Amino acid sequence: MTETRTGFDVPELRRLRYFHGRLLGARDLQREQDYFRERLKLRMRYLLGYGVACGLLVEPVAAPADHGGGEEKTTPRVAKVRIAPGLGVDAYGNEIVVRDACVVDLWEALSGSAHTTTTDPKTVWVGVEYKETPVDPTRTIFTSDCGDTSDCEFGWTKETYTIRVTADRPEADRRCDTCGDLHGEGSGVLWLARIDGVDWHKPLRASQIDQSIRRPFGRRVPTVITGINWRHGHTYTVSEAKELLGTVNDKGGLVVRFSDDIRVDSLRRGVVDIQVVEGGAGKNAESWFMGGEFAALPKTEFTREFRFRQTTRETLQDDDRVLITIRSAFLLDRCCRPVDGTHVGGKVPYLRTGSGKDADAEADLSAATDGGCALPPSGVGPWTSGVGLGGDVFESWFFVREG
Repeated sequence: MTETRTGFDVPELRRLRYFHGRLLGARDLQREQDYFRERLKLRMRYLLGYGVACGLLVEPVAAPADHGGGEEKTTPRVAKVRIAPGLGVDAYGNEIVVRDACVVDLWEALSGSAHTTTTDPKTVWVGVEYKETPVDPTRTIFTSDCGDTSDCEFGWTKETYTIRVTADRPEADRRCDTCGDLHGEGSGVLWLARIDGVDWHKPLRASQIDQSIRRPFGRRVPTVITGINWRHGHTYTVSEAKELLGTVNDKGGLVVRFSDDIRVDSLRRGVVDIQVVEGGAGKNAESWFMGGEFAALPKTEFTREFRFRQTTRETLQDDDRVLITIRSAFLLDRCCRPVDGTHVGGKVPYLRTGSGKDADAEADLSAATDGGCALPPSGVGPWTSGVGLGGDVFESWFFVREG
């Protein structure tokens, strides 16, 4: 029977069969070891996934005490980071274990091609890669003309890791599931952080290290909400609320940003609701829904944010609560999976829109630090929506006052 390739990248599995009187050589035992290792990696890749399981946090290293502030040409390069102990699994199913914290000199670890450029790179990526190293040389006690061994061989293989630093943006894993074939030279590297604005002659700051690029351990990375242009639980004046909702300004509206592409055709009527719960004097505790629509949706198949603005002119009054509901289970990402939209602790960052700094809104982390828990349980921020299950409903609100 001829075996046809279907894209399921799995090696042939053959198990050693024992019988009385069989002669076992080094090659037989090596193949048996390979069999069990391939089975373990197969289970890891296709059943559990890959990514950072725990630890492996990247932190800046302070400059040495004798580091001066002289001219750049005479000042040594001191840009270093520390990688904390932890466990990760690469896309091939290899377990990467960092037993002790290690300090990385970014310039020394940087790939050779970056050293030959006329200007030093300002952005680098740091990762770890599985590596095998032969150790413990052992003298053989028997040699044969049929063998391919020398008089001295390494007795053990140490499973360790190597640090990878590059100035080239790593290729993202765009597969919808880990069952697909791997593509890209960097598939075996587990990227941990991106470091921006590197001045090689000065120590790094924590704000320069973006660890949100790392992949959390699992078969897939859910699409989540990464920013909103209103402050959850904040109190706005009536005029500020109207400006935010786009009541009188066609360019206004509620902006929601996602970590990855979502399908434009899933942004349908009924997915987003704006409900007003009345407070203060008068119709206390009554509620009603504002009319609204998605504004300026792109003509493309996917988008990473939307703007939803009020289309009616209902009046807000003092002590009203405006409740925003996004039925994220109806928002599908590029893999046709629902957005993971649970608004955990109201911690999704606030987007500074219209600040004039950049046409693209930037996340303000101050909204996520109110009330403690500045970082998610993983220790890597900023916060996003989601609990890893997908779907659910994103809820947020703000209050209104006269003024």
